[in-house]
Amino acid sequence: MQMISRINKELFNMQDLAYRDFHSRLVPTLDKNTIIGVRTPLLRKFAKQLAKEGSVEEFLSALPHKYYEENNLHAFIIEDIKDFKTCISNLERFLPYIDNWATCDCLRPKCFKKNTDCLIDYVIKWILDDRTYIKRFGIGMLLSYYLDDEFYKSYLNIVSQIRSDEYYVNMMKAWYFTTALTKQYDSAIEYLTLNKLDKWTHNKTIQKAVESYRIPESQKAFLKTLKR
Repeated sequence: MQMISRINKELFNMQDLAYRDFHSRLVPTLDKNTIIGVRTPLLRKFAKQLAKEGSVEEFLSALPHKYYEENNLHAFIIEDIKDFKTCISNLERFLPYIDNWATCDCLRPKCFKKNTDCLIDYVIKWILDDRTYIKRFGIGMLLSYYLDDEFYKSYLNIVSQIRSDEYYVNMMKAWYFTTALTKQYDSAIEYLTLNKLDKWTHNKTIQKAVESYRIPESQKAFLKTLKR
């Protein structure tokens, strides 16, 4: 536990109470007392420092963490693991403990970009998981890595079939289809013209697309006519 005590001490040394008060409003699902108030650049720098020391296993095994920043630090350490199998092993151990959208969305392992062929089976598994932030993470990975050269229209269908009462799942669904409209418009627009999405995701996708600077005005005008 010496490693954990040292990490917590360092985190509190970087505490910014004004930032904590501000940031706590962005993650309303968390108890404010579990947020220390450490800015992300400092956390990323600290994660790299710990990884270079090569003594992070005790910390990575100490789940669940008490503080929001501990979870984000954990995520940033995983991000920099270069070996795909090692990264996945640590990620699978960590994902069930993610308890907010911000930690979920900040986690983008760098090794994934070169391993999309191996990654996709995990992505589908995460999307099919019933737990809110594992499902959100899976959709986020599909958004990040499979809307360009690795795109298949069947991926749109997988996301379109998700039905959830969870706001943070549905919001990621809407972001996914909004991004799909910017990158794979001809395929994505069918899901709106044919009403393949639930009403909330359908309308939220249109709202976000209309707000996007990456979508031409002519397409925005058409999208507005599709609102349900």
